[in-house]
Amino acid sequence: MFAILSVVVLTLVLAVMVGLYQKNTNAMCKSRKRLDGKTAIITGGTTGMGLRIAIDFADRGAKVIVACPYPDEGTSAIKTVNDKTGSEKVIYKYLDLASLESVRSFAADIMNTEDRLDILVNNAGVGSIGDFLTKDGMHIIMQVNYFGHFLLTLLLLPLLKKTGRPLEPSRIVNTSSIFHNVGKIDFKNLNKTNYWYEFQIYAHSKLALVLFARELTCRLRGSRDTYVVINSVDPGAVGTNIFYSLDSIRGAVIKFLFYYMFKTPWEGAQTAIHVVMDKKAGEVSGEFFKNCKRASAHWNAYNEKVAKQLWEESVRLVKMSDEELNRCFLDL
Repeated sequence: MFAILSVVVLTLVLAVMVGLYQKNTNAMCKSRKRLDGKTAIITGGTTGMGLRIAIDFADRGAKVIVACPYPDEGTSAIKTVNDKTGSEKVIYKYLDLASLESVRSFAADIMNTEDRLDILVNNAGVGSIGDFLTKDGMHIIMQVNYFGHFLLTLLLLPLLKKTGRPLEPSRIVNTSSIFHNVGKIDFKNLNKTNYWYEFQIYAHSKLALVLFARELTCRLRGSRDTYVVINSVDPGAVGTNIFYSLDSIRGAVIKFLFYYMFKTPWEGAQTAIHVVMDKKAGEVSGEFFKNCKRASAHWNAYNEKVAKQLWEESVRLVKMSDEELNRCFLDL
């Protein structure tokens, strides 16, 4: 018992040290660039970091579309953004990343109603929502965090390509995590249930997002006159609600650490905002950013063979035909 208690105490002490270090060294986006005339989509833009990103973009003059599966949250988010920025160019649209049908419906709506798309922030994520397969046959955490965003990005790619310009490319930002470092892509168990800990699935999904950004970058390089960049960000350990469905003991520990020791959602949002605003960040693609500067992801994220295989498996799982995939890379 003493040994177990000692390990728990040591873990908490280390977590507190890391948290305090993060809060004291967190970089802030310094850009004052305006976004007038531009359109941004933020998945999970109704709470946490996504809401802070939405507030920032709206304050810079952008038309902001926040997407999530909870209409009440959407209504509340619009009011919050309006109150803080005075912007009336904030829209809520329903999007359930756990449903391929919903993703396709959302994308079709955007393609039919918007004439441009400058920014796509793939921010939505869940950490502990359950251990089951969706009706599409994928693990709920993997589908919300990765597969849903994979499909969404490809379906919106023609509009992103149409909007991008040589000195002002359209920008896609994938919100990864410090936990991508312990993720693994096991193709035999991509959607395995009954994992010993849902956290492991979360880590896998965050690694997959980085691999996706790198593979899409490679494929866009083969497309002429394409001005779209996609980069991944590690916001650090942030005080959000993604792990709050854990049992009472683990949940209490997470709440204590996230809210009192780790970054606030506003602090965690800074690197994503930086990657959208910074001129140099718009000159690279497939890269990884942390604390508002380029950094190195885990070495697993640079495995080109795995990235290519993950792409092919993802296309199969989200049920995209070759014809549909090819259309995603065509110009409008």
